[in-house]
This record gives sequence, structure tokens and C-alpha cells, in this order.
Amino acid sequence: MRIAIVTDAWHPQVNGVVRTLSTTVEWLERLGHEAAVISPEGLPSIPCPTYPEIRLSLRAGRSVASRLEALRPDAIHISTEGPLGLAARGWCLEHHQPFTTAYHTQFPEYLRARLPVPLRASYAWLRRFHAPAVRTLVSTESMRRTLAARGFQHLARWGRGVDCDLFRPQDKAWLDLPRPVSVFVGRLAVEKGIEEFLALDLPGTRLVIGDGPARDALQRRYPDAVFTGYLQGETLARHLAAGDVMVFPSRTDTFGLVMLEALACGVPVAAYPVTGPVDVIQHRVTGVLHEDLRLATLAALQLDPATCRAAALHHSWEACTLQFLRALACEEMDWTGTDCGFP
Repeated sequence: MRIAIVTDAWHPQVNGVVRTLSTTVEWLERLGHEAAVISPEGLPSIPCPTYPEIRLSLRAGRSVASRLEALRPDAIHISTEGPLGLAARGWCLEHHQPFTTAYHTQFPEYLRARLPVPLRASYAWLRRFHAPAVRTLVSTESMRRTLAARGFQHLARWGRGVDCDLFRPQDKAWLDLPRPVSVFVGRLAVEKGIEEFLALDLPGTRLVIGDGPARDALQRRYPDAVFTGYLQGETLARHLAAGDVMVFPSRTDTFGLVMLEALACGVPVAAYPVTGPVDVIQHRVTGVLHEDLRLATLAALQLDPATCRAAALHHSWEACTLQFLRALACEEMDWTGTDCGFP
């Protein structure tokens, strides 16, 4: 199958959407399919306000149309709701071409964290964007329920996996920091709840892996925390495995891929009981979910690393890619199935 994936989020951005898409492309090719990514690469663009790592493509319509006409894909997947996604959606509607979409990011909540924009208005726009899609793919059951309650239709599941060869338990002793080490991994921005983590009264060290617009202010406000900037590949895996607990303070993520990566390293997770964590973490088994994040962090330190690792081994990227293919092919999908390690 020749598949066109249209996304405004792509390399060199470092985030869960890019990791999900790039890993899916890799697995599609392993499974014998051809995947072409239409991204901002090579197009004139401007930085997205408040999120400059994302580039908003200019004159996207002509470029997207010419790429799709040249590719003649068997399936089109629109992954983001930005300029490229809008252009691809318009082309598909004009040419009566079926397409799928994905709901990766809770943009209404992200926007409300910065501006007084009512959630109702943002969700109405997103609902209109996704309405013509044959399927809108979501990563978790709780996200499906949330969107269904807001009037989204044709929702289907597309889970997430983890590379358990890269993310694995490793020696913690090389990281010479006071123990226990509580790790945060993600973008340093208001919607990620990073300051809620840094403000916790915790023993040991708070290790912050990631970058973003809030970094300079946070480093000045919390000089005792250790900031590494963005890390990738083996370096990221080694730092994550050196932690004793991963703290996931976001209330706005649709999934939280870094939680699976922590579990694969044998590192339990502390998080709020919200969408994402409630779908990934087994409470008091692989992590602790509680509105008191300090309590959750201290309790998670007592959990068994081997149990965390065992849980992550069930989350296969191959199974998730097969799930993605079934959605593109419009096959019947059983939401209650056990694909990608989810109950």
C-alpha cells in the first residue's frame, strides 16, 4: 500500500507526535508498505506563536496538492490540524478522496492555558475539521470518551508502543546525583505542568529532560534542579533509566509516550489520575495516580522496577502499526480489543 502521511509536526521537532509518526513510518516500511511524509520540510514557514519549534507552512495548498497528485496514494492520513493538514483536507474533499485523521494533541486545553479562549469554541472548530474523515484515530479509551461526549464521530483506536531494546534498565550509578532522582521528560511549557513538579518538596534530585519557552525562567526560579536540555536516542534512554521515579505532571496530554519509555527502563511513574496516565499506568503496580503529586511520587518509589519493565514489554510498535493499517483500510475494529498492550 502507498500511504501519504500529512503532518505539520516533523523533524527536527522533538515531541511525542514526531516520535509516533517516525516510528510508524519505519514499521510501515518494514511491513512492506510505502510511506511518504508530507511535512513542512522545504517549505517557507513561520514559527507558531508560543510554540516556535512548530513551523507553520506558508503557501501550503499548492505544495500539498502537487505532492498528493504525484504520489497517487492508496490511503491518505492527515495527522495534524495545521496549514498542511488543512490543505490536505481541502484537496481530499475536492477530489472525493477518503482520508483518516488523528487527534494527537488537546489544543483547546493548550490554547486556554495561554489565552481566554472558551473550550467550546476550540472544540467546535476541531469537530468540524475531523468530521469528514472516514476515521479519527485516538490513542486511548478515555480520550475516545472525551471526544465522543463533544460530538466527534467515527473514532477508532490507534495505540502507542515503545522500543524496549533502546529503553531498558541500566546502571544508575553513573549519574552522580543525590538519590532518589525524580525525572521529568517533556517540553518546558505551561501546559505540561512542569512547575507543579519543580515546586514539589521532594528528597534527592529533580532531573529535567527537555527544553522549551519556560526553561530560562524555570532555571532561575529552581536553581537546585538539574536541567539537561533535549536528549535523544541512547543518551535519553540512559538518563531516563538512571531515574528512580518519573513524574508526569501534565493534565493535557492525550497519551504521554514518555511514560511507556520510563516503564521500559524499569522506572515507575507518578501522575495525576487524568487522560493518558489512567490509560497507561496500573495504579500502585506500575505507578501511582493521585491528585497529591508529592504523595504519588513518594509512593511510586516503593514499586517494583521489574514489574514496570514487564508491563512495557506488552506495548509493541508492530501491533500498533498493524492497527493503524486496519484503520486506513476501513476494516472493522473492535475498540475493546487488546492490541498494543492495552486491556
